[in-house]
Amino acid sequence: MASTELKSDNMFEMMKVHLASDAGKELTKKIGLVYQINIAPKKIGFDEVSYIVDLKKGEVTKGKYEGGKPDATFSFKDDDFIKVATGKMNPQIAFMRGAMKIKGSLSAAQKFTPDIFPKPAKM
Repeated sequence: MASTELKSDNMFEMMKVHLASDAGKELTKKIGLVYQINIAPKKIGFDEVSYIVDLKKGEVTKGKYEGGKPDATFSFKDDDFIKVATGKMNPQIAFMRGAMKIKGSLSAAQKFTPDIFPKPAKM
């Protein structure tokens, strides 16, 4: 497993804090799904790092999902994930362009919107 530093690592750290906040707890109640997000440094499917965004428990963990199957699994290149997470790329457009691959429930995948990510602080 390549231990490259991904830009996405920082986003997931911010998500941990976000999900612990009141706004994050509301999301957990509203969505209640588990997502596995695979991030590849350069090409989807190679040297991927997996994160679990558990919107049942309100947790973000690094590694594959151990509690059965996640509701939906997404695969991204690092840069494309950042674009989607920061709202610079629409998730539907990312999917149509092949910048995002989805496995699992499509209805669960449709609830995966930029709203679940913390908003970057205004500079």
